[in-house]
Amino acid sequence: MRSLVTNVKRLRKQVFTEVANLAYHSENIIDDIEAIPYKITPGDTPQYCESIYRERAITRERIRLAMGMSLRPEDKPVHLTQGIEESNIDEKYYEPPLMQVIPAACNSCEHNVYEVSNQCKGCVAHPCMEVCPVGAIHMEKGFSVIDKKVCIKCGKCKSHCPYDAISHKRRPCADACGANAIVSDELGRAKIDEKKCVSCGMCMVNCPFGAIADKSQIFQLIRALRSNRKIIAEIAPAFVGQFGEGATPDKIKAALLQLGFAEVYEVAIGADMGAMTEAEHYVKEVVTGKTPFLLTSCCPSWALLSKKHFPETIDKISNALTPMVATARLIKSKHPDASVVFIGPCAAKKLEAMRRTVRSDVDFVITFEELDAMFAARDIVVADIETGISLEDATGAGRGYAVAGGVAKAVEACINEYYPGTEVHIEHAEGLDECRKMLMLAKAGKKNGCLIEGMGCPGGCVAGAGTNIAVNKAALEVHRFVGATAKAIPDQDVVKDYHPEE
Repeated sequence: MRSLVTNVKRLRKQVFTEVANLAYHSENIIDDIEAIPYKITPGDTPQYCESIYRERAITRERIRLAMGMSLRPEDKPVHLTQGIEESNIDEKYYEPPLMQVIPAACNSCEHNVYEVSNQCKGCVAHPCMEVCPVGAIHMEKGFSVIDKKVCIKCGKCKSHCPYDAISHKRRPCADACGANAIVSDELGRAKIDEKKCVSCGMCMVNCPFGAIADKSQIFQLIRALRSNRKIIAEIAPAFVGQFGEGATPDKIKAALLQLGFAEVYEVAIGADMGAMTEAEHYVKEVVTGKTPFLLTSCCPSWALLSKKHFPETIDKISNALTPMVATARLIKSKHPDASVVFIGPCAAKKLEAMRRTVRSDVDFVITFEELDAMFAARDIVVADIETGISLEDATGAGRGYAVAGGVAKAVEACINEYYPGTEVHIEHAEGLDECRKMLMLAKAGKKNGCLIEGMGCPGGCVAGAGTNIAVNKAALEVHRFVGATAKAIPDQDVVKDYHPEE
């Protein structure tokens, strides 16, 4: 589903674009917010739901999240614009929870349930009954029926049905959550367990009802741009290809300057710094036996998974700053009067920027999806920009961080170049399911001596929840960008401007 432009994606784009228009143009914010659901669902015929009232109710909650506000409680009379004063400003930090389930949009999907469909032929052999180890299947009116209270969900009936008449029903959001953070509320609707959630956003992008959404700073960022504050953009390595055919990196930079950003930096600069730091860490700590293995630090969902689910591994996470923070600190060392916005593919970066040690470095975080809505609100078609402005900041190593395996590859290349003769053992995991397995193996001592790269999203950053294009296409664009980069790895003295987090 990630590769398709669905109604869910269209709705999200509409909401973000309308909120961006609000920030750019509104003089009467209360009335203009109230009008948005009627712009998105005009007339008296619903487009996506069975009821136009439900459709507009869902849109109202999406608007609140896009404005950086929380969902309204279902059991109290809270106006759509309640709390707007706290959001109608040019600086607002994200407040957890970041990912929220819109109750009115949730379909209350059953999870991990086996059910006989109308394809059952009522055959004489009825192998489904014969193979069931707990006797959960019986015949009614000549057809098989599964007693869900008895069923142990082993799946043997499904695998033995000659007509494929037994379906395995799964909740898409829960299926996509490798942290097992999706549970059910008392009405059977999806609910996010914040103690387990690592904010990767995979539940959000896999829900076919668009019932899960994240908060945004798009409104506050635009307000800040309009106030003539000096704001510098740092854009993550996965940006190539995200804004349409013909939207080259130099045109994307030019488009950002048109939006009002004072300057544009590549986050790949910070990735170069991180690669050098983690190379040094591996050689001095893992090779010497001071620590059994090293976990990369750049993916916040991977780091949160380690901290929340495998606390024994916390001290094995590299002390290298994430590329977002390293680049932001570099920017502020050169432009102390500027605010910094991180533009990337990742929802989890929004929470990373909330950390006490990071707040002074990164002022805003938006995704490629949200930036695309800003371009739309300003009628900027990136591909149509005639003259681009070149990006020549980073090396192929840092730019390669965007794809799974790219971090480990960059660190290994730095080790081979600057610590010749060092034997390097590389492991990488992508997607939280694989990351959990990798951390279990590391915890059990099966990955000693390894540099372990973890990426919360299957495919790496190019598969983040805030991306605009198919994962395979995005990965191809990154590989092309890396291949066209003049310099493969950073110079060893690149870390002179880099100050690891204390």
